[in-house]
Amino acid sequence: MFHQNQPILMRGAPLDQARLVMILLHGRGANAEDILSLASALPRFGVAFFAPQAANGSWYPNRFIVPVEKNEPHLTAALEMLSDLMAKIVARGIPHERILLLGFSQGACLALEFAARNPCRYGGVFGLSGALIENGDRPRDYTGDMAGTPVFLGCSEADQQIPLERVHRTTMAFHQLSAAVTERIYPGLGHAVNEDELAFIAAAMQAVLR
Repeated sequence: MFHQNQPILMRGAPLDQARLVMILLHGRGANAEDILSLASALPRFGVAFFAPQAANGSWYPNRFIVPVEKNEPHLTAALEMLSDLMAKIVARGIPHERILLLGFSQGACLALEFAARNPCRYGGVFGLSGALIENGDRPRDYTGDMAGTPVFLGCSEADQQIPLERVHRTTMAFHQLSAAVTERIYPGLGHAVNEDELAFIAAAMQAVLR
């Protein structure tokens, strides 16, 4: 249904030789090839990169700040696709603590929402220009223990797509899930990925590889 029959691109090490797996989630109107291009700026030796494609270039139809039901059933289908991919990777012998999630914009919202709904010790969760989807203006109660998972939230101070208060609220939610959260708000940045974010992600990956 929806995203389950879409392609999943792969780059880097074969899964049976990988020491680390990164799942990359593209933004609205983009595609898997776009987000996979970030791999060129990240450590690649021993890393398998997976980039699923959203149906029609969108994980869900409306903005992440609307009530959750306004994005159904597309949102649930996207979360199920991600859960299935994660399960296949784990079944091949890669534990959750060596799996990282990275998303940009709508993909960041999806990555963050998945991690909050499925808390455990991941290798890292990186939300670039995104925040938790939640239910309109009513914060969702997330429960569980991420056991110190590094969570990174990077966003412009004036991102027209991502209200800053939603980034701050996402930081609080992941603190409550016992994640190790780094929030960086960038002045003058547009809705884009920057070099500081990529440097942070690369360092986090190296820490897991060690």
